[in-house]
Amino acid sequence: MLEVVQAYDREHIADLPTDDATALERKLTVARKRFEDRRGWLQPHQRRAILLRLADLLLQQRETFAIRIARESGKPYTDALVETDRAIDGIQNAAELLRTRGGTEIPMGLTPASVGRRAWTILEPIGVVAAISAFNHPLNLIVHQIAPAIATGCPVIVKPAAATPLSCLELVKLVHEAGMPEGWVQTLLPESRDLSTAFASDPRIALVSFIGSAAVGWHLRANLAPGTRCALEHGGVAPVIIDQTADIDAIIEPLAKGGYYHAGQVCVSVQRIYIHNTLKDAFVDRFAARVEQLRVGDPLLAQTEVGPLITPTEADRVADWVAQAASGGARLIGGERLSDTTLAPAILVEPPKNAKVSREEVFGPVTCVFSFSSLDEAIHEANSLPVSFQSSIFTRDLAVALKAAEHLDASTVMVNDHSAFRTDWMPFSGRRTSGYGIGGIPYTAREMTAEKMIVFTQH
Repeated sequence: MLEVVQAYDREHIADLPTDDATALERKLTVARKRFEDRRGWLQPHQRRAILLRLADLLLQQRETFAIRIARESGKPYTDALVETDRAIDGIQNAAELLRTRGGTEIPMGLTPASVGRRAWTILEPIGVVAAISAFNHPLNLIVHQIAPAIATGCPVIVKPAAATPLSCLELVKLVHEAGMPEGWVQTLLPESRDLSTAFASDPRIALVSFIGSAAVGWHLRANLAPGTRCALEHGGVAPVIIDQTADIDAIIEPLAKGGYYHAGQVCVSVQRIYIHNTLKDAFVDRFAARVEQLRVGDPLLAQTEVGPLITPTEADRVADWVAQAASGGARLIGGERLSDTTLAPAILVEPPKNAKVSREEVFGPVTCVFSFSSLDEAIHEANSLPVSFQSSIFTRDLAVALKAAEHLDASTVMVNDHSAFRTDWMPFSGRRTSGYGIGGIPYTAREMTAEKMIVFTQH
């Protein structure tokens, strides 16, 4: 059995039955049969209707899902409502794809050998999708994997994070209520980690969609069956550069949100802040004053802005990293331990460059502030780690903005916004060790398709 508890106070929520090897085999067999039976594939209008009904059903349970998210993941209720709204929009986004996605014509007659031929491509579902998700957005991340699979016609088996399975299970119930036939969308709660590996490496899997830590993601990729494709979304140590022309008053609020949203448990959360040395003191004073005002506590309360870490063990780890940086010479502002799972937001000013908080993803309510004297120096430091995901630059100088946009090693560069900004239809991907492939509803749908060319010879 899998026990599910509230992230904030560890209160029991539910005990769920887990799947053994026999259950996994049964689910893989069913999913593969659905894909192999081409006559049984759902038509685009059927898939679109299911998605639209699913969005409507989720809208009807908007508040119920938000409370569930807050309980199992610790995300504050107001942010959990936003996550639910994003999930509804993401499902609708997937339905809209069916009006626009399609193949292309391939020009013929350009050489004597190609005369008398017509060619075009069509998009087909790639096959069975193994979706492995993370805890920090327990509803919306599942939507990012299930909704594109439905839109493209792929059977999908989704494994939610063990700490936050409830939103996934309830969403899949709604999928079936919306009219999805059995076997196309299934869940997996494996009884062991070995079973998760067996799931991802099974040769019947055509695509592994993984959201989680780099260590696990790259391990899974190394063990994929021949021919299996993958899309990996890991984390980063997001850098934000504050140029000397930046308006200090205008940047405090976005940085507080970008750094401490969901207690920093976001893969593109603001972590490394590089501030021009002429602005450092003023910035630190104003930023600290705002961060100290953040309301920390029970995520079910509407006024809470920062909730708990997902487990006491994670709170221990983050507290230890903060303590190590402080003992290494960093100035620590905040960071007190408030409960087994909850930490006050922390700011570390000038932590050692070799400290864990400077080099590894904290995934907690911590930001680090470093000063710089030239833009080249800031860009060099921002690019100095093996991770590469989203980044940002705050400036009122167009030349500085353009230089940073072109020279920052990142998949996305935000100008005058924090690094954690995202819409669900934009491309979202990590470079280098931060991931492989492209996320975002339309881009995930593309990962889940295979292009087939058809060539007709005219006689």
